Amino acid sequence: MSHSALVFAAPYRVEVEKSTLGSPGRGEALVKTLVSAISSGTEMLLYRGQMPGELQLDESIPTLSGAIQYPIRYGYAAVGRVEEVGSGVGGVGVGDLVFCFRPHESGFVCPAIDLIKAPEHMEPEDAVFLPTMETAVNLVMDGQPSIGEQVAVFGQGVVGLLVTALLSMAPLSSLVTVDQYEERREESLALGASGSLAPGDPGLMEALQGSRDYRGADLSFELSGNPAGLDMAVKAAGYGGRIVVGSWYGTKTASLDLGGRFHRDRVKMISSQVSTIAPEWSGRWSKERRFDVAWSMIRKLRPRRLVSHAYSLEEAVNAYELLDRDPGSALQVLFTYED
Repeated sequence: MSHSALVFAAPYRVEVEKSTLGSPGRGEALVKTLVSAISSGTEMLLYRGQMPGELQLDESIPTLSGAIQYPIRYGYAAVGRVEEVGSGVGGVGVGDLVFCFRPHESGFVCPAIDLIKAPEHMEPEDAVFLPTMETAVNLVMDGQPSIGEQVAVFGQGVVGLLVTALLSMAPLSSLVTVDQYEERREESLALGASGSLAPGDPGLMEALQGSRDYRGADLSFELSGNPAGLDMAVKAAGYGGRIVVGSWYGTKTASLDLGGRFHRDRVKMISSQVSTIAPEWSGRWSKERRFDVAWSMIRKLRPRRLVSHAYSLEEAVNAYELLDRDPGSALQVLFTYED
């Protein structure tokens, strides 16, 4: 089977490599990709050359376990159909719709155990949100929102919007979101936010800190990818408030005001990352259990509504230039492959 794969050749340069895929061996499966999703936060760090070089891409995903060194293949959200299976394969069969943590490519041969079978009757454009929804589930679990709390979410990209949608199911006192782009704020309100403001709005801090003199947000999520968002979250926090930091800033440094209120008000910062499960949950929760919850939320929310653009792999240059130069016009960007 002919094969095309996206390669980050150097900062601000992507290319498509051509090759041929062989047949699967024992315990392996051949999958033809239907769609793959760009993770704009992480991938734009790679595209712009802002990844910290001392880290591996992702130690928990075999295809991304190497050092950050160009040229490099990247991506971790691929959905396709099984075309062929090798001997000794169980659990998946020819024709099954499957998810896999794979780079952007038209197809692949991998151990069948690495494939996650999508629930029946699910569209590929919904299934491709599995890692993003798992991230959103993980963030909400780490934040542990409680009844009646005032909650703020900084950043309404795809992860931020899904976090907002999940939080809207909880009996909160208020759910206020912050994003610089009007289209994202409108989508945020449609997904259940009680209010959504731009960073420069004059009433922002008043809205974030509540209307009944509760002295600030009980819980905030910093998902903007901008260190300034974290400083804003610190300013909005109430006494003993929690800030869940889900952004990965790469080589960008965060200049924070940690004097005054942060110190005296016992504000807590919580680092949240989906590769692991927090210690307070890990005794009862596994990755499989969290995947089950993510699939359930995908069924409920149908996140394909957040897809704003779709490109062929050969148009990858246009996709990354859009995200680099005009991010406000894009939500979830997909690569599509011929069925």
